[in-house]
Amino acid sequence: QVQLVESGGGLVQAGGSLRLSCAASGRTFSSLAMGWFRQAPGKERVFLATINWSGGSTYYADSVKGRFTISRDNAKNTVYLQMSSLKPEDTAVYYCAAGRLAVVVPRAYDYWGQGTQVTVSS
Repeated sequence: QVQLVESGGGLVQAGGSLRLSCAASGRTFSSLAMGWFRQAPGKERVFLATINWSGGSTYYADSVKGRFTISRDNAKNTVYLQMSSLKPEDTAVYYCAAGRLAVVVPRAYDYWGQGTQVTVSS
């Protein structure tokens, strides 16, 4: 089992930045791919970014490419999502997830955090 806990969400003005963290415990973190997703009210959960086990490979959704950066620190069992140039449409609950492969589909991830709210005001 893997437990994931997100933190770092909050209220920020448009154009601002936030860094989300996701701390993992349980099974060996460094063997897992990690992903970030978000879900706005009334909408489906959508893929944002993923990183492979070593951190050597990343992939982003077009909507966040160039604005968000995913990274990981295997020594700290933590994955990060640095978000900049935030827009009101980035408002959502943000989730981290862990799985075997760094892919875009939510169902490929076996473990999920509880989510952290990000609200971007205009």
